[in-house]
Amino acid sequence: MRLFLISLVILSFFTSCSSTRYLDDGEKLLFKQNIRNAKNFDRYTLEELYVSRPNRRFPPYAAIYNLGLKKYDESKFERKKAEVTEKYESKIAQTDKEKKKQRLRTKLQNSITRLDDKIRNGNTLMQWGEPVAVYDSTEINRSRRNFENYIFNRGYFNGKVDTKITESRSEKKVSVEYIIKAGQPYRIDTFFFRSPDPTIMKTLLNFKKESFIREGEIYRQQNMVRERERLEFLMKDHGYFDFSRQYISFDLDTGRSDNIRRVAIRANINQPSRGTHKQYRIDSMNFIITAGYETGNDKSKKDRYNDINFNFFEDIFSPKMLDRRIYVDVDSLYSRSNTLLTQRQLANLNNFKFINVNYDSSGGRFIANIFTRPLDRYQWSHELGANATQGIPGIFYSLSFIKRNIFKSFENFEISGRYGIDGVATPTGSIYRNREFGVDMKLYFPQFIIPRGGRLAVNLGILNPQTRLQAGFTNINRSDYQRENITFANTLNWEGRNNDFYAFSITELGVIRTGNISDGFQAILDQNSRLQSAFNNSFVTDMSFTFYRSRLLNEANPDQNSSRYFRARLESGGTLLNLYGTGLLENEGLEYFKYLRIDVDYSQTIPVSRSAKVAYRLNLGVAAPYGENRTLPYEKFFFAGGSSGIRAWAPRRLGPGSYTPIDPETNQVAYTFEQQGEILLQASFEYRKDLIGFTEYALFIDAGNIWNFYNDASRPGGQFSGDFYKQIAVGSGLGLRFDFSFLVLRLDIGVKTLDPARPFGKRFILNKGFFDAPFDTYKGIFRNDIIIYNIGVGYPF
Repeated sequence: MRLFLISLVILSFFTSCSSTRYLDDGEKLLFKQNIRNAKNFDRYTLEELYVSRPNRRFPPYAAIYNLGLKKYDESKFERKKAEVTEKYESKIAQTDKEKKKQRLRTKLQNSITRLDDKIRNGNTLMQWGEPVAVYDSTEINRSRRNFENYIFNRGYFNGKVDTKITESRSEKKVSVEYIIKAGQPYRIDTFFFRSPDPTIMKTLLNFKKESFIREGEIYRQQNMVRERERLEFLMKDHGYFDFSRQYISFDLDTGRSDNIRRVAIRANINQPSRGTHKQYRIDSMNFIITAGYETGNDKSKKDRYNDINFNFFEDIFSPKMLDRRIYVDVDSLYSRSNTLLTQRQLANLNNFKFINVNYDSSGGRFIANIFTRPLDRYQWSHELGANATQGIPGIFYSLSFIKRNIFKSFENFEISGRYGIDGVATPTGSIYRNREFGVDMKLYFPQFIIPRGGRLAVNLGILNPQTRLQAGFTNINRSDYQRENITFANTLNWEGRNNDFYAFSITELGVIRTGNISDGFQAILDQNSRLQSAFNNSFVTDMSFTFYRSRLLNEANPDQNSSRYFRARLESGGTLLNLYGTGLLENEGLEYFKYLRIDVDYSQTIPVSRSAKVAYRLNLGVAAPYGENRTLPYEKFFFAGGSSGIRAWAPRRLGPGSYTPIDPETNQVAYTFEQQGEILLQASFEYRKDLIGFTEYALFIDAGNIWNFYNDASRPGGQFSGDFYKQIAVGSGLGLRFDFSFLVLRLDIGVKTLDPARPFGKRFILNKGFFDAPFDTYKGIFRNDIIIYNIGVGYPF
């Protein structure tokens, strides 16, 4: 990997200086362009308006393109396309099996698509690279006009853009500077509606507060577009089924007073060429479920419930439960929003393959028809995959079975199993395996299983309520210990506004048994009574509340806008024990725990250019034990290090605080055992940039640590204190990401940059004494206790 990156740097240096050699006679290279006076505008959006762009110089995209161009032969792909077509058409003609024919047609279409892509866009190297950027004055003028249109649409009606062209004397290179002269923006002085229909006018005025056009703000063309869409949807939510945005127009009147540029805006709802806009009221509703799976009855049943005519197979679906997810009512005005809400809520039942809601306005009536087709009632799925920890490969296999509509009210039963083996390398170079086996059974109800009235159940339907009953068994077999965990949980899930997700676990019970503890790890437990309690056979009970939020800040253009993710979880352990006591557990010799735990995770990804993004993450956690043993179940501790945390430390090997793990036999540092803590502080920053094709590189910095609430004599320096900031660990490094569309494979190299386990004055990697004893086990810069290799699937955050 190092040789590959060094080669790219060297190649980039030499070829970026000689891109002019790919020019034809009379051509000049567009070498550089920039925009001046753009402080009032979004520079990223402006740069997207360039008609032509200089070649990126790392890696040397122009050289890569021309290398591919030299080997490109379009006729070769045309011949290959004809051969592939003939081959598959022959196979299709030779078989009588329709399924095999369909598979062959799919393979043929996929092959043709790949070859057509090569014919249109060139071979792989050409697609990875870029044609040499030739200076074209026509394209420069088009870019300038794009900028002028952009600032005009942002309210700078009198603005203009000039260009400054600079040509190098020694080489055929041209630099372009776009100079924005925006002037003063126009602000909205007045905004009002006009419609000859009093009913429409009343609706417009009632919802004016929701308008995107607001008096006093700078004019934005984008707000006009959004307002047109809002008005269309507003009309469709108030019965105007056949209304469209073509009936909406805007009139603008500009003026100037007191050196302030003003614009008045009138929104017009124009009448159709014949008659007036009609409000449609639903006369009747039909719900039709077509045949999906065998029911043992080929006769459909007709039923009527709450003014809805149901047509489906007998004793399969509950009209009562369906009615709770239907937000279109007979004798109500047509509503686009309620129609989409009905489709979404029915889809959330996870029982239908498709849901189509349409309306029939013929014959002077307005009839709502809901057509659905059920998913297979029984479904098997399995997955075989690979993972890796510190470069050591591992595999896993999972198998799941789903039975839908088990009690005929859209309850779904799922049972799944998973077996995995992970390889983990120790600092001494040895390798051991982690084996994990688990079975889960889940039963989903499309409602809250709590005492409630019928009307409340209907009103809660909009939240997509769900009750999940879960029982599971997990066996974890590591080199240091083996743990078995039997769990039961009862969780309520629901959605809030803007698809926020909530989960409230009313009860979560677990019985944990530990065995096969290694001698080395037992010695650790013998020195730490709190940790020993965490590994005793135990009974765990807790309640928890979790909130998730994920946002694209501009869903209309997600590739060019920031995304955010937020998760918060609050957990109370031992709450039931406070009510019912602990006598039974003490008689059975089971450890129990009482604690409060909170975990907050926030991340954001921000594009900074067409091919680059920055991402950052902040993760905070506190787990405060208050029981007599003053400890937590081992699974409830916080850990630091690993491919999704602080990547310069091996998984679960960082901290706590400034604690230095020493092997008493060698008197050298040894990251042999996991390190747990009750306080977590972790932050990461990552710069991601496209490299070649589906590959991007990343530069990252991770910082953080874990700490204990109470003093631990076996791990000095691990207790949280006022100078915790002096114990922040910092790792930095670089990585590659391979985006295969169906998954992202990640390779990261993390380097310990600031290590709090080392003495003061020797913690920074460039400090003299950084490699002094007891950290001198390995020699040389590429020591495996300083550099950690991480392999992961997906982005770290």
